[in-house]
Amino acid sequence: MNGLVLLIIGVALLACGYIFYGRWLCKQWGVGETNEATPAHTMEDGIDYVPAPAPVLMGHHFSSIAGAGPITGPISAAGLGFGWLACMLWIVIGGIFVGGVHDFGALFASVRHGGRSIGEIISANMSKRAKRLFIIFAYLTLILVVAAFASIVAGTFGATYVDGALDVAASTSQARVAMVSILFILIAIVFGFCVYRRNAPMSVASVVGVVAIVAIIAIGMNFHPIYLSSSTWMYIVGLYIVIASVTPVWILLQPRDYLSSFLLYAMLALAVVAVFMAHPSMDSLPVIQSAESTSPVFPVLFTTIACGACSGFHSLVSSGTTAKQLDKEKDARPIAYGGMLLECVLAILTLCAVAYAYSWNAANPDSALKGATAIFGGGIAGMIDPSRGATYDILYTLLVLTYSAFCLTSLDTATRLARFMFQEFWLDGSKGETPENVTGYKKVLTNPLVATLITVVLGIALGMHGYAKIWALFGSANQLLAALGLLAVATWLGNIGKNNKMFLIPMAFMLCVTIASLIINTIQQAGKISAGGADWGAYAQVILGVLLVVLAVILAIEGIATIGNQRKKAAAK
Repeated sequence: MNGLVLLIIGVALLACGYIFYGRWLCKQWGVGETNEATPAHTMEDGIDYVPAPAPVLMGHHFSSIAGAGPITGPISAAGLGFGWLACMLWIVIGGIFVGGVHDFGALFASVRHGGRSIGEIISANMSKRAKRLFIIFAYLTLILVVAAFASIVAGTFGATYVDGALDVAASTSQARVAMVSILFILIAIVFGFCVYRRNAPMSVASVVGVVAIVAIIAIGMNFHPIYLSSSTWMYIVGLYIVIASVTPVWILLQPRDYLSSFLLYAMLALAVVAVFMAHPSMDSLPVIQSAESTSPVFPVLFTTIACGACSGFHSLVSSGTTAKQLDKEKDARPIAYGGMLLECVLAILTLCAVAYAYSWNAANPDSALKGATAIFGGGIAGMIDPSRGATYDILYTLLVLTYSAFCLTSLDTATRLARFMFQEFWLDGSKGETPENVTGYKKVLTNPLVATLITVVLGIALGMHGYAKIWALFGSANQLLAALGLLAVATWLGNIGKNNKMFLIPMAFMLCVTIASLIINTIQQAGKISAGGADWGAYAQVILGVLLVVLAVILAIEGIATIGNQRKKAAAK
């Protein structure tokens, strides 16, 4: 199979999904049928609720949901022996009918609920108990995300030490990425100030911003004096996300993510050019599953490729930050549904890069590409410069930089989302409680800085002391979030008399995927414990696995009962 043909087919199907299915969803839900102002306007506070132009918000949303997921997912799936056709089918079908519906529905529901999170939507349409269970689960999942992404960023920035001595040659790439990332944050702040406080035209500011990105990349490639260990970077990253998560979104989050999106779009364009130039063969991957693979396609494939097809984290972004910045309700489809399908394109491009990298590894075992960053960056750069000369080195560094930018973007978005979740846990939305009008212990715990500090301390501590021991649970936990997000929006649409049938099959499928995956993982970890010598990670995975299955069943029962009652009321009319 030719990778270029695969890409063209995938993009054509995704485009049809956006145009036809996306338009149909808008009609079924009534998106944009009223002229009411969005929460970004009605609740504008200059900190979290700030209306953003559609291109700026698309930059934030896409950068936040993309992260490293659509890159690491297909690479991990290939490593488990899943074939290109199995991956492709899940990416395209899942993106159009599961992930896109999930992201779009979460954003729309949140906008109609005052920009509040999925937890509050569950509270309003199911029960307060269900809300609390969901928030606890979502918060713990976000802590794991913070731990993982902080560790990835620190590892990408961290210098290499050999016997306690700095290896400058081996640390050059990391130092370049760190330097450019720091300069990137600075120009984002300047960009935000010029646009939101000096009313600079967006078109002019965008051109200047892109020129500035090129300039800082040139500077970072040639001037990189910062060589720090990964552990030191973990502390610096922790301090950064504390500041970034309580700072008004117009200062850093909106402009940084908007400018980051140009890196993302450039990477997408570069990858497309690479596939057109190289026409990579997909034959280095099996069609469905290799004979050596020990992982079942169901459910493992569907928890391994998450962000490129459907990811529960997206519903938290849609309802946590994006909904608070949506300028017009009609912007929801291109930003949420379109953003998900664009992420599917990135996943397909990654699949092509994996096939090329595997072909290279087979022919060049002594210089094999290993690890997600090397496989993706080396695969794309290698397609453009097979000789691995100067062009390859420059492109590889730029791709690693972009990968790091995604992780940093998702990191502080996840921290802000966790802060929202922590605050909402203590508040009763039905009584109109807010961090400003509560008293006593609620006043302390819902303080933005306090909530952020608790989140960051937990996330960084886990990142430095063994998050990898329980990371295997993340895929299942993430897809459970997706199932619950689909359930929450389905119950709300049913309550207001709108068509929610497009949620029911995806919701049931994701619940089956989650429960099956959790059961398999729990049995495996229990086997390790019974064999003796297991560390705390195995025990934690068994306990958390059982709790997550119980949580999934409880919330599924409540949701199904709610939907059943809705149908009885509708039939009685």
